[in-house]
Amino acid sequence: MATVQKKQKTPLIHIVKRPQVAWYHSIIVRAVAIVAALAFSGIVITLLIGENPLEVYSSIFDGAFGTSRRIWNLLQSMAMLLCISLAVTPAFKMRFWNIGAEGQVLIGGLATVIVMMFLGDKLPLPLLFLVMTAASILAGIVWAFIPAFFKAMWNTNETLFTLMMNYVAIQLVAYFLKVFVKDGSGALRPMSEYGFPAIGDNQFILNIIIVAALTIAVYIYLKFSKQGYEISVVGESENTAKYIGINVKKVIIRTLIISGALCGIAGLLLVGGTNHTINVETAGGRGFTAIMVSWLAKFNPLYMVLTTFLIVFLEKGASQVSTDFRVPEDISNIITGIILLFIIGCEFFLQYKVVFRKTRKEND
Repeated sequence: MATVQKKQKTPLIHIVKRPQVAWYHSIIVRAVAIVAALAFSGIVITLLIGENPLEVYSSIFDGAFGTSRRIWNLLQSMAMLLCISLAVTPAFKMRFWNIGAEGQVLIGGLATVIVMMFLGDKLPLPLLFLVMTAASILAGIVWAFIPAFFKAMWNTNETLFTLMMNYVAIQLVAYFLKVFVKDGSGALRPMSEYGFPAIGDNQFILNIIIVAALTIAVYIYLKFSKQGYEISVVGESENTAKYIGINVKKVIIRTLIISGALCGIAGLLLVGGTNHTINVETAGGRGFTAIMVSWLAKFNPLYMVLTTFLIVFLEKGASQVSTDFRVPEDISNIITGIILLFIIGCEFFLQYKVVFRKTRKEND
């Protein structure tokens, strides 16, 4: 019988999972992505506002590092975003999509400001700080425990549940301000006299030290503890976790308690250590930005320091660009978005490779 040869068609392009890439390869890919992002942003800048891209980049750098005050503000903003990123990381590593960090931080801050308002003149400062800390942590735990319990018991959708809890927290803060701010302005007077003490005339240093300690603690917890191992196993496969004897319900609840406690600490630092008051914008969207920080760092708390720096640096720089060139803030946000898009996109090429179609012959 004659042999008939024919071509078997496959898709023109298909995606293949890469093996583990070398560390130097990942650095090169990310560096190329940043250079490409800056080049593309330069084109956009020239087309939109007609400015020299190098001057715009200089303005971005100046916005973050131009003065000592700007540097401290950068470090403070990094500390707050990093703290919330640490909070969502254990849950995300377990594949529990906690979108409720914004609300958990607000509730922690609300508990802090209530203690400051009603007990500030009744307790000595050391005891007041202790009560503020306990109240904020407990409030964050309660706000995270509720969706964790429903997820563990009845497998509810944690994404929607935690998202809705954000809106409840926002309305609780708004209600608090409406009831206790009698002048109707909705702005609570800063209670600086009950705030955390400054170190070396700088009120941000204590926040930075606390978050640095938390970063190391969370890294050790996730990397070396038995509970960190259980989180990883549950995140990989709940069935495997059950097979080897891990109590999945217990791990879910315990992990969200930790996340809620860390969010409560973030609320404590924002209110007790920075603003000394609260409003519905106290969290400032950090609960959502923290998701990107954690994901970009692949849930590694040490790498999160770098991703946090990148995002805060771009945010501060974008604000300075708007001021220096008197352009709408949307323009500077476009530049930030382009740079982040290139950086996030490069992660795809570190995880996968594109394979083009090949033609092969088969015998019938």
